[in-house]
Amino acid sequence: MKLLIIRHGESEADILKVHEGRADFELTPRGHKQAEAMAEYVASNYRVNKIYCSTLKRAAQSARHIAEKTGLPIIFDENLMEFNNGLLAGLSYEEANEKYPPVKDLPIDQAVYGQESKVEFRKRADEVLQRILSEASENDQIAVVSHGGMINQLYRSALKLPVVTDVYFACGDTCIHEWNVTDNGIRVVRTNMTEHCKNI
Repeated sequence: MKLLIIRHGESEADILKVHEGRADFELTPRGHKQAEAMAEYVASNYRVNKIYCSTLKRAAQSARHIAEKTGLPIIFDENLMEFNNGLLAGLSYEEANEKYPPVKDLPIDQAVYGQESKVEFRKRADEVLQRILSEASENDQIAVVSHGGMINQLYRSALKLPVVTDVYFACGDTCIHEWNVTDNGIRVVRTNMTEHCKNI
């Protein structure tokens, strides 16, 4: 089985320079062009037969470009949503730092400012990855459209990394991470592939 784990395109929050997370911003015109190029690349180089997607607009709009190219339905799953950043969602970085300053040394099972804890975030990744794998067959090629934070959690889940780790995986706009999944485990083939939109 092959998993293509894909980040959404450029969103309005990227232009506004605000905390995104659960703030439900749409793609920019550039983001749509990136997603169109990504979808064309996916349709031309893989035989995707399932699309899973976060319910947030920026991911859903990106996934729809794949759906249009492949004729496939989108399977939405709330567990693929970005980190729940609570009261910080939609605030500028300056306003957020003033109203809700970072809290250091917070236990991993606790949270502040209406956010989810590190444990809760990881648990969502564990659950959605298990769902995708349990619903898959050996020959499936599956696109999973999500967010940078969640993609990192999916990596950590797959690689059995601890909840708190200093290992991060780069995630550019509409980047593609390619995994091969077999009975012997998960092989990471390519990471943060963005060649399809380098001229956009």
